[in-house]
Amino acid sequence: MKVHSAQVRWERRTQRPLLALAVVFAVAYAIPIVDGSPSASVTRACWIVEWVVWGAFAVDYLVRLWLAPARRDFVRRNWLDLCAVLLPLIQPLRLLRLVSTLLLVGRRARMASQIRLTTYVVGSVVGLLMFGSLAVLSVERDAPGGNIRTLDDAVWWSFTTMTTVGYGDHAPTTGVGRLLAVGLMLSGIALLGVVTANIAAWFIARFQQDDAEERRQTEAIQALTAEVRALRAEVAALSGPAGLPVRERDGVRTGD
Repeated sequence: MKVHSAQVRWERRTQRPLLALAVVFAVAYAIPIVDGSPSASVTRACWIVEWVVWGAFAVDYLVRLWLAPARRDFVRRNWLDLCAVLLPLIQPLRLLRLVSTLLLVGRRARMASQIRLTTYVVGSVVGLLMFGSLAVLSVERDAPGGNIRTLDDAVWWSFTTMTTVGYGDHAPTTGVGRLLAVGLMLSGIALLGVVTANIAAWFIARFQQDDAEERRQTEAIQALTAEVRALRAEVAALSGPAGLPVRERDGVRTGD
């Protein structure tokens, strides 16, 4: 139990620093892509920041694993975190670092009790749109025959892809770009399902509250009805055989 408490304390203390590092990662990832032709020093600095942030999330996973009371169960429950940690090591591509860091950030944010589902969904949508736009722009900007050349094109393409509208005015031509499109489509469908399910759950909860209130009112009416019947029976018992009023005389009840 002490080990479990230590794990919970670690997760609470590292929640905000890790989310702040995720913002730093977003800035470092975006600068070279938005700039288009950054200097070598800027590129190297951003590369170092990206690896440092990924390393911080990897260390966080290892510490949580070490503090877990049952490590096999921890690995089994958090297998996606393990895949996100190992993914950039297998093939250290910049896009894989982006995917793995997004997975780790999403999993870590979902553990925060203070983050409501609405905030999580909105943050996920904004994050996917932003990183999807930057990622597709980085792989499609210099592709021969590509039609996603500017950040505006990339953002518009991300919107139409996540909503599965697909106007067709902008589309990726590279294999990596198409993989990004598949990921955005699936993510958009999943988030739409979460939003729809929560709206349905909200309506069901309201209907259940109305039904519960109606049941309480019915029970109150039934209780009042039973009380009235009991009072009537008591009044009838105090009446004489002929229905005449009863009075007390010298401690003995007699009829008039």
